[in-house]
Amino acid sequence: MAVPQLLVRLARQCASLRISQSSNRTARRCIYSLMASAVGGGALYFVHVWMRDKLRFVPVLYASQEENEKADRKMSYRELRFHNFASVEYDGIAYMTPQDFLESVTEKAPRPRIGRGKLTRHELESWLRSTPKRSQGSEHLFRSIHDKGIISYTEYLFLLCVLTMHSSPPWKEEPHSGFRIAFNMFDTDGNQIVDKREFLVLERVFSKQGQRIGLQPPSEQTELEKEVTDTTLLVHFFGPKGTDVLNYQDFHRFMENLQSEVIELEFHEFSHGMSTISEVSFATILLRYTNLHHSEIEECLERVRQRMPEEKGISFEEFKKFCQFLNNLDDFALTMKMYSYAEKSVSQEDFQRAVKVCTGYMLGPHVVNTVFQIFDSDGDGNLSHQEFINIMKDRLHRGARSHLMHTQNTWDAFRSCVRNEMRSF
Repeated sequence: MAVPQLLVRLARQCASLRISQSSNRTARRCIYSLMASAVGGGALYFVHVWMRDKLRFVPVLYASQEENEKADRKMSYRELRFHNFASVEYDGIAYMTPQDFLESVTEKAPRPRIGRGKLTRHELESWLRSTPKRSQGSEHLFRSIHDKGIISYTEYLFLLCVLTMHSSPPWKEEPHSGFRIAFNMFDTDGNQIVDKREFLVLERVFSKQGQRIGLQPPSEQTELEKEVTDTTLLVHFFGPKGTDVLNYQDFHRFMENLQSEVIELEFHEFSHGMSTISEVSFATILLRYTNLHHSEIEECLERVRQRMPEEKGISFEEFKKFCQFLNNLDDFALTMKMYSYAEKSVSQEDFQRAVKVCTGYMLGPHVVNTVFQIFDSDGDGNLSHQEFINIMKDRLHRGARSHLMHTQNTWDAFRSCVRNEMRSF
């Protein structure tokens, strides 16, 4: 690869981090220092011109005045991702649409746009009036609302939590189910129903905007209900007047439907209208949210191509079961500790048994075999369970655990970018 091409790749990678303007200046100086010693002033001028033209447009595409005002405050990865994908604004506050949310958990970057759409009160009220009732909830709820609804940042965090929770059927009443624990956290008075006032505790748990959105203790939330803008989720749960209540069955159904909707969306992205996805596509879905370098991901995919040349395919039900198993990774890690203590490798039969203990069901043998081909780097038929768990936790949290993403505005992010690009040079 020619030096100018490497420089362009480095600059593009830094631009993809969507870092702040001050960090852009730091990244620029670092690239100049790095390359000046290697290639001299001509290439240095080339990088300067390219980055001057490219990086200065990053805030225009993905940021608004709201983000620029927050430039001095280091934002978390989830805050950055929310503000990058949020496509509408009401009363000076950014909101996602249901379509934005689905894209934020299935896509690497938002669709290019210039600024956000500014909602009027009339438009918002029209959207909220058309919000489906709770009885109309389904596995297509977010897709049916599409871009005619709003989701706040605190609701975004809540929905991300929903996607990582494990559940049991509502009639089993398992007290340690993730769904049950979440419901009990909202049910502050313990009467087995959640009203709008209790649900607004969500604002207190997640928000860092304290006084701006009027946070008070639960006993003083009458004024909070008046100050918080009604959102699509609030109207769906509690009705247009805010007087409806949620029971556990309603809560469980919503969370299960959301998990299924996201899983179905991912599957159909790769199935192209067919009833199955290929083993390579399955591996791609599992690895695309992890912090593995793209060369490591390609190695895993190549192993699958070579070891499984005849495509059998993986059905939606098989894929859904595996995704639901990932929500039980913490329990799976506990079962794997016995193998660590015994210094015993994990075979496919051991893996299946551990999954059955954690979830109560078996994964298809073809799915398990495919997983082993992805992660069994030396071909001995055994799995490095610790590496598998760490990588799948990144997949489960959709990259939020990645060190690079947690340090997105720092020198570490730039250094990691340079190191990864030099590896493939």
